[in-house]
Amino acid sequence: MDLQTLLFMFFGGLGIFLYGIKTMGDGLQKAAGDRLRDLLDRFTTRPVLGVLTGIVVTGLIQSSSGTTVLTIGLVTAGFMTLRQAIGVIMGANIGTTVTAFIIGINISEYALPIIAVGAFLIFFFKNHKVNNFGTVIFGFGALFFGLSLMGDAMKPLRGAQFFTDLTVSLSDHPLLGVLAGILFTVIVQSSSASIALLQTLFDQGTITLQAALPILFGDNIGTTITAVLASIGASIAAKRAALTHVLFNIIGTVLVLILFVPFTHFIEYLQATLDLNPKMTIAFAHGTFNVSNTILQFPFIAVLAWIVTKLIPGEDKMIDFRPVHLGENFIRQSPSVALGQGKKEVLRMGELAEQGLKEVSGFYKTREKKHRELLPQIEDALNNLDKVITDYLVQISYHSLSDQDLKTHSSLLNTVMDLERIGDHIENIMELVDSQIHNKVKFSESAIQDLDRMFELTSSTLHQALEALQEDNESKAGAVLANERLINKMERDLRKKHIQRLNDNKCTGTAGIVYVDIVSNLERIGDHAVNIAQAVIGDI
Repeated sequence: MDLQTLLFMFFGGLGIFLYGIKTMGDGLQKAAGDRLRDLLDRFTTRPVLGVLTGIVVTGLIQSSSGTTVLTIGLVTAGFMTLRQAIGVIMGANIGTTVTAFIIGINISEYALPIIAVGAFLIFFFKNHKVNNFGTVIFGFGALFFGLSLMGDAMKPLRGAQFFTDLTVSLSDHPLLGVLAGILFTVIVQSSSASIALLQTLFDQGTITLQAALPILFGDNIGTTITAVLASIGASIAAKRAALTHVLFNIIGTVLVLILFVPFTHFIEYLQATLDLNPKMTIAFAHGTFNVSNTILQFPFIAVLAWIVTKLIPGEDKMIDFRPVHLGENFIRQSPSVALGQGKKEVLRMGELAEQGLKEVSGFYKTREKKHRELLPQIEDALNNLDKVITDYLVQISYHSLSDQDLKTHSSLLNTVMDLERIGDHIENIMELVDSQIHNKVKFSESAIQDLDRMFELTSSTLHQALEALQEDNESKAGAVLANERLINKMERDLRKKHIQRLNDNKCTGTAGIVYVDIVSNLERIGDHAVNIAQAVIGDI
């Protein structure tokens, strides 16, 4: 077999393997729906639960990087604290060993029939659940088929002198093995692929256990690059979570290299005692490393959090997305009291919307990242509170309410919808400012002054509307309605001025599009503020 054929088989097999892993994980995620995110959200209140949740989620999606990226997303959105995230990351490292154990079963000869079954379920059934399970089975088969191709391509290496010399060097210098594992995993962006390749080499007798283990440790460090990339541009807490992932695996690797000889003897003992095949031996080594690493470092979660906080200094403002005033006990005891608690939570949601408008205004004026970083958190918090408060108010509606309470109930439901939409418009403005920065778009001085005035008018109108809601004050609500004419007039005036600037060549077309879109979103925020005021008056 010539070199070209071997290379085609190896890289083709690697591609099929990576596709199989991704397909299997995607199928499991689709089958689980939003339950994976909910699982991470609900069962990470304590570090022990975080570890267990990380194991389960990673075992399902077949990617520790995927779990870590999902965790970083939750930290960025304020749904999870740094300490909670550290527990999940530790669990993810254990969960990722599932892939190695699956490969250790060594059913490559059945790969093609498994692919056929998966394809049959995908193409001959119209049921989405069946299609999702078919995707999982197809990916499972592709994983083994790709691995088989890579194995066939690497068989000639066994007799190659240069590879024999390389194996001896790696056995004598474990650090070289660690670096090799890091490098390959960074390149293919999958520790599962790196470890599967290692299992195949060890199974063929191409590499010794002493040379394989350091590469295995390096694979665990290399997989953290995905988390690091995911944290770029994210909040400080997210960057700290990614750094924790890196430190956790580096510390574990240093410890096991110090104890390399006894660790190797222990794996050899397991191989002999349990009569493990070579692939399963590497799987057990992987599992032993990650479980031991988690057990050793788990008591020091607070220390890890302190270290990364010192390495990445700065104040990380976190938005509390969870409701603080709601409780089912209120509904059971007194629907009227529960409604009052619901109103408090709606007002807190309104404060978040006000903060979002303030932050996006600050981002527009200063371009400072401190304003930009909070906006995704605020949007996620508003979306979450929209769902939670609406569900709470719906539960209250099942009980008897007075006429006044019914009016308040209707007002709150409508206000929640308006506040959520305000959050969407704030996010739109943030993206427009991002586009302005990216494309180096500049506004004229007069355009900036006009936009500043509209930001101020919109902010004051929203504040007045929320005050009217808090005090149930129809007079203040009427003042908000009066502002509607001012906002609409300002929007029309700014559009006319924009057209005039275009005619006078004082403004570019790109700048004009961004400018008009920001004005339009501010006008829509004003409309939603007016809707809140109308809900107070009862004129909906």
